[in-house]
Amino acid sequence: MTTKVMTMNEIRRTGIQLLTENLGAVGMIRFLQQSDLGWGDYTKERHQWLGNPSLSEIEADIKAMKRN
Repeated sequence: MTTKVMTMNEIRRTGIQLLTENLGAVGMIRFLQQSDLGWGDYTKERHQWLGNPSLSEIEADIKAMKRN
């Protein structure tokens, strides 16, 4: 038996291709969503990213995004 040494990118690309061929695009996405456990602690880390904005700050940010 001969095995081809593949990079992690090649393995991922081949896996996605095979999943898409066998499950379709939607099935491939659903499979990846359920099998990707992620990492870190979102609950703790989101406070670092978002802080604790007031409703008026959120409203101002939304209005600024709509203007741009």
